Amino acid sequence: MALQDKYKQLTDAASAAGISDLIVREQDGILYIDGTAPSGAIKDQLWDIYNSIDPNFSSGDLILNVNVSIDASVTKVKVVTENSNLNIRKGPGTDQPIVGKAAHGEVITLVNRSNEQWWLVRTKDNEEGYCYAQYLSPEA
Repeated sequence: MALQDKYKQLTDAASAAGISDLIVREQDGILYIDGTAPSGAIKDQLWDIYNSIDPNFSSGDLILNVNVSIDASVTKVKVVTENSNLNIRKGPGTDQPIVGKAAHGEVITLVNRSNEQWWLVRTKDNEEGYCYAQYLSPEA
């Protein structure tokens, strides 16, 4: 099965959801989906669809590289780890690659409360990804 067929539900959803600058390309046995989502909720929906097609993201044949529009409504949260940096991951799961880190005590932008465990965040350097919610506290 061609990758574009396997992930047709995902690419159709990305297109229907208004992902701007959407680019879908296949290279070296991997399907790349790039673009900008209008909200964190839309990005989360795409990850949910991806997980339903490839449970636990185990096949390694898709790179979902969709960020959220900078002007999406956001709030600030503080990293409340014991004393270490907080990993920021590409997707909502410990099996996802680390795309950045936030320092203990750093204030970062909360883009979306994706679920009870994983929140979508953005650092001051515009690194965007998912963190364990238990290590984030609303900034007063």
